[in-house]
Amino acid sequence: MDHPADSTAMIAAISGALADPGPDDRELLASIVRVAREIFGAAASSIFLFDREEDQLVFEAVSGEGEDFLVGTRFPAHRGIAGWVADTGEPMTVDDLRGSAIFAQDLAERTRYVPDAIMAAPVVHRDEILGVIQVLDPHPQSRSSLADLDLLVAFAGQAGLALHGLVRSRAARSALALGGAEFERLAGIVRVLGELAPEQRASGLRLVESLHEVLAAMAR
Repeated sequence: MDHPADSTAMIAAISGALADPGPDDRELLASIVRVAREIFGAAASSIFLFDREEDQLVFEAVSGEGEDFLVGTRFPAHRGIAGWVADTGEPMTVDDLRGSAIFAQDLAERTRYVPDAIMAAPVVHRDEILGVIQVLDPHPQSRSSLADLDLLVAFAGQAGLALHGLVRSRAARSALALGGAEFERLAGIVRVLGELAPEQRASGLRLVESLHEVLAAMAR
């Protein structure tokens, strides 16, 4: 008898083992916000993940103001400048937030830094909006420059690759937690295969193929 839920968890385990980014994607996100803050001469830069299940935006990387405590902090997904960008998929620059009807000052106050200006762009991977990148109080010349907004969109493209890796890895770990120790061991085998030299990996894959044939025969 087939067990679709078990099969799904097993596939997620294998995918997670092969695609688990380890610290690399987190380091890339941190590097992106750090470089963005420096290039735009901003007080802070951050990347949000759009958590669709909880309908929230989550700080995944922060440079500058709030970097010591904001990572992991959550806000409603559809409020403020970041919420508008996540909803519309359009980049946005606001050089005077006091006159903005979209800006959510109460949310800004929770971060312990209330900016005067914001540049923000959607973080997208294969047409899916994964989050938002923003810079707070960029240099005045950047606030009215379309070229600088395009540059922020380019940063968002790099962030999309890293954020996609994190989302996949977390989904795989969640599936493994539901699947139990058996799938953890399976994922461990795949990780070991990935670490082998090419010739050794080829031999290991032949062993896996032989095991698959034996198990398939048992299931008939």
